[in-house]
Amino acid sequence: MKTYIKLFALSSLLVLGSCSEDFLENEPYTDKVTENFYKTPSDAFEGLVAVYDILQREAYGTQLIVSEQASDNCFGGFGLADPTVDLQWDRFQYTTDKDMNAPTWTNSYLGIYRANVLLENLNNVNWGSDTALKTRYEAEARFLRAHFHFQAAKMFGDIIPLDHTVTTSEFELPRQAPEVTYALIANDLKFAADNLGPENYSQAGNANYGRITKWAAEAYLARTFLFYTGAYSKPDLAGVITKAQAVTYINDAVNNSGHGLVADFANLWLAASFENFAGEDNTEMVWAVRFNGSGKGNWDLHEGNRFQVNIAPRGGAIGRYATGWGGATVNPKLVAAYDNADTRKAASFINYAGEGLNFDAQAREQRQYTGYSWKKYCPITNEAGTAVVEANGGNFQIDNYQDYAIIRFADVLLMAAELNLGTNDAVAQTNLDRVRDRAFKNTTHRIPVTKAAIMEERRLELALEGLRYFDLIRQGMPAMKAAIDNNTGDSQFAVSFRPETLGWFALPQSQIVLSNNTIQQNPGWN
Repeated sequence: MKTYIKLFALSSLLVLGSCSEDFLENEPYTDKVTENFYKTPSDAFEGLVAVYDILQREAYGTQLIVSEQASDNCFGGFGLADPTVDLQWDRFQYTTDKDMNAPTWTNSYLGIYRANVLLENLNNVNWGSDTALKTRYEAEARFLRAHFHFQAAKMFGDIIPLDHTVTTSEFELPRQAPEVTYALIANDLKFAADNLGPENYSQAGNANYGRITKWAAEAYLARTFLFYTGAYSKPDLAGVITKAQAVTYINDAVNNSGHGLVADFANLWLAASFENFAGEDNTEMVWAVRFNGSGKGNWDLHEGNRFQVNIAPRGGAIGRYATGWGGATVNPKLVAAYDNADTRKAASFINYAGEGLNFDAQAREQRQYTGYSWKKYCPITNEAGTAVVEANGGNFQIDNYQDYAIIRFADVLLMAAELNLGTNDAVAQTNLDRVRDRAFKNTTHRIPVTKAAIMEERRLELALEGLRYFDLIRQGMPAMKAAIDNNTGDSQFAVSFRPETLGWFALPQSQIVLSNNTIQQNPGWN
């Protein structure tokens, strides 16, 4: 049986979502199949674009918002008449018949599938003398395969690692132990880190912005090392990367990548800085998913950031903040954790009362109103009060254009602080100081470097960026429950984390059914 593939009429990697929604189920645009398609470097490039394409789907409101709702950063939010699924994420009361979390699972495996198709066909391409290009494409594809595996593994625990496209006899493969999955992830990331060149794409107008770099791979190795060793109490990354190696990689990213911190934290976020926005191709963005507003209301295209509408103020624009659905209202406990001198406080959250904005929660039908919502990633209006995306001819639901930052240099510094702690405390202290000095715009708010101090700094620096829940997992169930449980406010804000889940989310019921029960539901969700 021939496996049909689609051809993508793309002239540049800048266009990462113009391919059709379903890679497997639609008819091919031509009669080309895998057996005769992968012949030229141009064919390989189109295959690589197909792998990158899946990244844009991650910002539709899947893992990013779900993990923030499940953490101590946010409540469920959204509207009074909206389905209660968001409250179930918030309260760890999932019902499996709703097939919750299916998008994260299916997007991850679609990305893995596309990466494996490309990797299995690289040897069929006539590369001529340009073997370095083949290595580059392999490195990028393996990085992305690792990323998609990690997206699923950090959310569901045991998953099915795939280093090849499966045959019909493998449709009911069981989940594997974590060390199997993470060994594949580690080897893929190591290959990328060791084989990509020293380019830094965070320069204005760089056509390669959004592509994988050596520095992104080194940082991602550190991220997976810290998660795996913390969540599973292991000394190394699945026997592939030692701590000493992880330190070497992250220190290289700190010292040699050419990345740095934007001088003003607020300028990283459009709604916090407006005309002073640093731009998405700034030096701090080590790796981000790139979006644009070119869809102009066409629901068949997938260029825009469909996540942003989820967290924008419900019920209409207010001030310079454009309208949205009011999801994931911010926990006041998070806001209160910031020192008033910390510039990240005002830059990260919309404080309706503090900014003189009269937000009538009842009239706007806002559920779980806390007085705070996301400023990070919030879409904005122009000075006339019209959403910028609509003023540019787009649809406010699907054509928002802000990039999704997966790795910022501030995160690299904090990972370096954590990994160097105990062996080179001076380096750890310097990395922590850099983050805090930027936050306070002085050197008088430095604190001694400890593991607790680093974890708290991660909470403050990286709030609402999809990392907090997974940082809690690696601190253990008692710490996780202490952080997430909430008894403040009326009953709509009551949250009780259930340690019997071990922090893993419920598997989508559809996948359990399709596996003929080869896959079993995660603990605590039966």
